[in-house]
Amino acid sequence: MGKKRIVAKGETESAGGGARGSASKKRVLDRAVLYVDSTYNNTRLTLTDEKGNVVAFSSSGALGFQGAKKGTPFAAAKVGETLAAKAQAMGVRDVSVVVKGVGSGRESSIRGFVNKGFSITGIKDATPVPHNGPRPPRARRV
Repeated sequence: MGKKRIVAKGETESAGGGARGSASKKRVLDRAVLYVDSTYNNTRLTLTDEKGNVVAFSSSGALGFQGAKKGTPFAAAKVGETLAAKAQAMGVRDVSVVVKGVGSGRESSIRGFVNKGFSITGIKDATPVPHNGPRPPRARRV
């Protein structure tokens, strides 16, 4: 029950049926930045160009891991290997890594990515560290 697409005269509708990347051009990158977001429950990897535009991403949940298995180092390594295959198709050679979070998949995701033949130019830890935190709640009066 969605909206119908109206095709103007002289305009033809594409066979793909939308702007879902079917006719988009392949990106070619020499250098990229790999962002690793590792929590206790999941590991997400994002590959961006040097300006910060997202080029490819993957997570352990997207690979089919469910529940407690998403936060394991094995799942993180598989995410790294999957994203490395996407990066190889784009021609990436040098990668700078930014790690955020305290999960168990921090190192293994980078190892899975590097084992495919990429050179790391630098690793930066951007894990947020609380200092003093918010004000505690007031004492309860009963």
